[in-house]
Amino acid sequence: MLEEARINEETEMADPADLRRDYQEGELDEATVGEDPFALFSAWFTDALGAGLVEPNAMTLATVDATGRPSARVVLLKGFDRDGFRWFTNYESRKAADLQANAKAALLFWFDRLERQVRIEGAVQRISAEASDAYFQSRPRGSQIGAWASPQSRPIESRAALDAEEEATSERFGDGPIGRPPHWGGYRLEPDAFEFWQGRRARLHDRFGFTRVNDGWRRVRLAP
Repeated sequence: MLEEARINEETEMADPADLRRDYQEGELDEATVGEDPFALFSAWFTDALGAGLVEPNAMTLATVDATGRPSARVVLLKGFDRDGFRWFTNYESRKAADLQANAKAALLFWFDRLERQVRIEGAVQRISAEASDAYFQSRPRGSQIGAWASPQSRPIESRAALDAEEEATSERFGDGPIGRPPHWGGYRLEPDAFEFWQGRRARLHDRFGFTRVNDGWRRVRLAP
């Protein structure tokens, strides 16, 4: 306890238990939530794009490995439609290994300035090689080089070693075109569940869940 007090005194760290905010930016009711979770997500994402968020397409991706151990990380949404939500990564990364063992995942969007979050769950599969090729060619050249240079999720000797590999990769391709690495590409999560959360006063938030039923969706209001 003395050591904890000393650290708090030295860093002037606020006590997390004292951090509070009463949410008052909006509300969500049966009339505004509608019956279509894709339409509501599209409207909320449009709002997020206009809200000045640093990364409005940032989403937490949660996966589970073959032993049942969960892990989560932030990735960037790169497209969505009624077929699902897409992102791109190294197929030899930890998240990819998790998805190989258990092809189900969860996504979480936190739109802080709007006091909203969206949870999405479903099965995941790789998108086509053609779609991955097309997206890879749209990336900045530096990001293309990085996809070749980084052995994502695996131990590396140092930052200097990573920088050296980046430089060597850049020299190898020169000014020529850079093709997509075979170990890199896209995934798509096809939702079978959504939850929309709107912050409200006194922690009495508005929550609506959607679960897939045959070709439609069942909607319920959830207690905060």
